[in-house]
Amino acid sequence: MDSMAMTLRLTEEQERALAMLAEAQGVSKHEAVVRAIGEAAARRVRDDRVRALSEEGRSRYASLLDRLAQ
Repeated sequence: MDSMAMTLRLTEEQERALAMLAEAQGVSKHEAVVRAIGEAAARRVRDDRVRALSEEGRSRYASLLDRLAQ
């Protein structure tokens, strides 16, 4: 696994939030950040997929949806 060093600059409020998140998860702040990134990425992929399926369904069943709306 390749890894890259990175500096993360946080406000005091963000630092407190990160510390609380890490403590709640029982992990280091580093691990909390890594998990948060992974969860946000997965959520975005799911949201995009749901949006695409919704658009596909609306297109496919447009006439039926129109009749039901009346």
